[in-house]
Amino acid sequence: MNSLDGQVVLITGAARGQGRSHAVELARRGADIIAVDLCRQIEGVPYAMPSEADLAETVREVEGLGRRVHSAVVDVRDLTELTRVVDEGVAELGRLDIILANAGISAPAPTLEMSEDAWTTMIDVNLNGVWRTVRAGAPHIIDGKRGGSIVITSSLAAMVVNANIAHYAAAKAGLVGLMKVLAKELAPERIRVNTVHPTTVATEMVLNDATYKLFRPDCEAPTRDDFEVAAKTLNALPVALTESIDVTNAVLYLVSESGRYVTGTTHVVDAGGSL
Repeated sequence: MNSLDGQVVLITGAARGQGRSHAVELARRGADIIAVDLCRQIEGVPYAMPSEADLAETVREVEGLGRRVHSAVVDVRDLTELTRVVDEGVAELGRLDIILANAGISAPAPTLEMSEDAWTTMIDVNLNGVWRTVRAGAPHIIDGKRGGSIVITSSLAAMVVNANIAHYAAAKAGLVGLMKVLAKELAPERIRVNTVHPTTVATEMVLNDATYKLFRPDCEAPTRDDFEVAAKTLNALPVALTESIDVTNAVLYLVSESGRYVTGTTHVVDAGGSL
């Protein structure tokens, strides 16, 4: 039911974390991968972003499974360059069937203290970047006339209110509206569109001092252990963090035959955090 033999998947934010997990597991099921990431630091992001070495590791792991991969360093804030890279990947791999719009950043700050640049950058990467990804990739899926699937990485933050992430929550909530319109527009082409909404996932975007402080403002220098004490209280299940593979498993359901009639939905992977 979850075979993806012969299909091609575009993944943004593929250098590590959820993006790498998606790339490797979909390759394991027979897909070839177009893997893109920025591979440099964005000003104001309080943790180290992926490097070209990280993207190379994703390529190595996909190729180790016997699958083809077209990789490129590209910014989802640049539609022209993103379109060029996707076009090149489709020309090399022969088609496009699935888009995983996964790239995103986090940079917590009080709403009335964040700079205009902080707000604009967040929206441009986490919301506008997803539109650009779909704009660059979806025409290729349409041209294939085989149908397909688009999964957009949103967040539990689109549904559950937390302080100091107004720009992040606004972007992630905006993705739901974008998804629903796309699902309506692309249904006649047999292209399904859904969002996936993880709670805290054990990746570098969460496991950093800024996030620890967001969850434990009562501590002067909170550690991961301090963070996990607070994070566990947000979930109904007795866990502090999920893993990238948990999100990947949801993505696999949505993009494969098992989810063939699922479109326009918000698929939550939150350990009961929204209860």
